[in-house]
Amino acid sequence: MATGFATIGRTVGGAAGGNRRLFDSDPFTLGVASGDPLPDSVVLWTRLAPEPLSGDGGMPDRSVPVRWQVARDDGMNDIVTMGTASAKPTAAHSVHVDVQGLAANTEYFYQFTVGPHRSPVGRAKTAPDAGTEIDSFTFAFASCQNYPYGYHTAHAKIAQDEPDVAIHLGDYIYEGQKEGSLGRGHEPPKEITSKDDYRIRYAQYKTDPNLQAAHAACPWIVTWDDHEVANNYADEISENDDPPAEFLKRRANAYQAYFEHQPLRPARQPDGPNLPLYRRFTFGPLVEFNVLDTRQYRDDQVYSGDAAADPDRTLLGDEQEAWLIEGLTDSNARWNVLANQIPMAPTDENRSPEKQEFGGGDKWDGYRASRERLLSVLKRESVRNPVVITGDVHRNYAYNVKADATDPDTETVATEYVGTSISSFGDGTGLTRYGSSLNEPWQQFANDDRGYVRCTITPGQWRTDYRVVSTVEKPNAPVETVASFVTGDREPGAKLASERPTHESVVITEIQPNLPDGDALEDEYVTLRNTGDATVDCSGFRLGFEGWESQFYTFDAFTLGAGKTATVRNGTGENTASVRYTGFDDPVLNNSSPDLVIVANSDGIVLDEASYAPKQEPRD
Repeated sequence: MATGFATIGRTVGGAAGGNRRLFDSDPFTLGVASGDPLPDSVVLWTRLAPEPLSGDGGMPDRSVPVRWQVARDDGMNDIVTMGTASAKPTAAHSVHVDVQGLAANTEYFYQFTVGPHRSPVGRAKTAPDAGTEIDSFTFAFASCQNYPYGYHTAHAKIAQDEPDVAIHLGDYIYEGQKEGSLGRGHEPPKEITSKDDYRIRYAQYKTDPNLQAAHAACPWIVTWDDHEVANNYADEISENDDPPAEFLKRRANAYQAYFEHQPLRPARQPDGPNLPLYRRFTFGPLVEFNVLDTRQYRDDQVYSGDAAADPDRTLLGDEQEAWLIEGLTDSNARWNVLANQIPMAPTDENRSPEKQEFGGGDKWDGYRASRERLLSVLKRESVRNPVVITGDVHRNYAYNVKADATDPDTETVATEYVGTSISSFGDGTGLTRYGSSLNEPWQQFANDDRGYVRCTITPGQWRTDYRVVSTVEKPNAPVETVASFVTGDREPGAKLASERPTHESVVITEIQPNLPDGDALEDEYVTLRNTGDATVDCSGFRLGFEGWESQFYTFDAFTLGAGKTATVRNGTGENTASVRYTGFDDPVLNNSSPDLVIVANSDGIVLDEASYAPKQEPRD
């Protein structure tokens, strides 16, 4: 039986060999993918595009039959089912095959054929039956893969891991006009709005061989954030305040292209600007994933605590929120996962400057009533081991989620593991912090490298490995696990499982922002003290006058004796044994309302941090 985009079961039809003269080149330039695994089925995907960076992919304006096969071996010899699907021009000649009747918890291999052309072989795996106990389940999650900013190096490492599932949490593409410095400028070279624009942009991303390898290595479960359409959009509201009807046309174009390039079931084909993406996947009694959509139904962002506290504001929409709460309440899984785009724990960047409270922004901070309703469910005894996995913010974090989100003294009711970007913002600072942050006491870990997160779940323990690459400026850079955390069964919270690096005893004893009635950079300074018993070689140490964000001063050859202090002044002057000058000479840059100052050693380990005292008003 054929249903537009899919061939169901073992039906065979169509003469794929009749396409022998249709292509002058390989039509499988975008690779293959599988996704949304169930105990008896999995979705297979490809798109025919011999000319991937043209609007029509180099395809004729007619349907083309594509043969597919599923086998037990990667040599495609032990075939278990096959069929023919129709690649239609109305869907950019993409193919979504919902293969049914498969055995549960079983590894399969698949391949597509058109005429003499054969696609790469992909690996898929079905989910276990609901009652089947499994000893271990491994998955990877990733997000934010801005093509011009760097190679998708981490995807090659996901492919090597061959997890049971990979989960993408959003920002699969970026909609803007960027060139970058690596020869990977966006195509088309403009901000995309039309259906062809989005199709070309997805095709460009999917030509990346590392991304193709990760898709071919295991089934994927995908959801989106904002950049699949436009930055910071909320339902029908755009950041540029476009007329809603006009923006919904753009959203319809974007949603159609998203569907055409992801391994989603045919039933999820969009209806104009609507695509029901939230869904649930269960892997035996071990783990259940609630895959959320925090963009399509949300109220617009606000940037004050009072507005964020409005009880009528929603992040998920009424229907999705009810679905989530019902699913969590009825779940029999040992581990219950919220696959989510944005941080649930309060973040310092969403702190309201007027009231110094967490409120506003496009994260859960800006939707307090939604978060409070969800936390009231997560803290129930019946909801076992809730874990939130998150993307969006281009850094690794581990959070203990509190019963009262902004009160660190309340009980921990869930664990949140936040993953960094694949490539967005390019190489990070390499900074790593262990333990709580000054402004985020529920934080257990932070890291500013690029990479992905690997999680291994057993009945008694969840383990999270933060996997980071050395650079995104090379497609084959090495990877390492920078830190590992565990969460125990019925023991919410992230606990460090890897060895904490040793670090020097250098602390911040005094900080001073620029004086309110002057522009002299030297008025901003930080005093450091060596509280240890031995001299510290501070060569390569870094001081961030704007926290992790900017104004980094790096020490040259410099030592700090036991018990000694050194003052670093933001500006120019003569360095001495006790006073250092940053060399920064831009008063506009350096009068940018500082908030947090940090000091890190030459390995990037944050040694201490302190918050600037509120600035005094100028005297009359």
